[in-house]
Amino acid sequence: MTRDTAPRIVKCPHCAKPVEWRTDNKFRPFCSERCRQIDMGAWASESYRIPAAKPPDGMSEDLDDA
Repeated sequence: MTRDTAPRIVKCPHCAKPVEWRTDNKFRPFCSERCRQIDMGAWASESYRIPAAKPPDGMSEDLDDA
């Protein structure tokens, strides 16, 4: 039994260009090597950060002393 389905299209995480999701696309989910490298550089430079809640009063001083 074969499945005839339309190709899955996703947006490149960097430039938002539509990209067909295929196993033979070595850059997926990115559209190109360039977008993949830009994203890797952002991770390496710690540009992607998760915001943290402010620690309770006195906790930050405890961490500084450690």
